[in-house]
Amino acid sequence: MATMIEENGPATQQPGGLLSSSSRTRQKLDSLLNKNMKIRMTDGRTLVGLFLCTDRDCNVILGSAQEFLKSTDSFSQGEPRVLGLAMIPGHHVVSIEVESDSLTDTQGLGPSH
Repeated sequence: MATMIEENGPATQQPGGLLSSSSRTRQKLDSLLNKNMKIRMTDGRTLVGLFLCTDRDCNVILGSAQEFLKSTDSFSQGEPRVLGLAMIPGHHVVSIEVESDSLTDTQGLGPSH
């Protein structure tokens, strides 16, 4: 079994060149860096910002974050509050969505000729 040295320690490589599930998870997280995310929290607030990092406790750091309060009126979300850099504790996260336009930017076909 081959071993690749990574930034955060060794990762195992399965026979045939397949990466372990932890390496695939890390690659998926790496692909989400600097993408716009919408995080819903247990208290009803929603934070939108750039995904900068996470840790083993599932805490999330968002850059250029904006906070949207839970609206009592179903038609309006109200004005966002600019937070800047925000840390969301993992135990308060209800759901995480990656904005689709942020995904298509990186999955584009590249320069057209």
